[in-house]
Amino acid sequence: MEVVMINLKENQSAWYLLFMCWVVAFVATAGSLFFSQVMGFPPCELCWYQRIFMYPLVIFFVVSLINLDASAFKYSLPLAILGWLTALYHNLLHYGIVPESATPCREGVSCADIWINWLGFITIPMLSFIAFSLILIILTIFYRRYLK
Repeated sequence: MEVVMINLKENQSAWYLLFMCWVVAFVATAGSLFFSQVMGFPPCELCWYQRIFMYPLVIFFVVSLINLDASAFKYSLPLAILGWLTALYHNLLHYGIVPESATPCREGVSCADIWINWLGFITIPMLSFIAFSLILIILTIFYRRYLK
């Protein structure tokens, strides 16, 4: 797949889409650090993997926005897909669809532990899933409008 890069200086709406991706990634990163460093919730192994996929997105998007080019798309898409798949698996485990015996969390914090439960269904893994979903939706819109 050949991706033709566009100049964000010439296309302000494309810049806004990448800015929205940056906002989502930044809020997700700040939120994960708040939960672990301020609230004292220890992250499980799957949470660490999701962090590994989310944290670089903040840097990729901000560099792309500063340089006014759309190169972040080709670097961020694989991380967003892998993060989304990890978050999906974590939610399936968290809500009991996948048995806890099938988890990579062997030592330390259980991946099925519930630290927050807003409105009866919004948990930390769900927040991660929503963040990766939003980034993928915005990147899909970006691709269809500007790179296809």
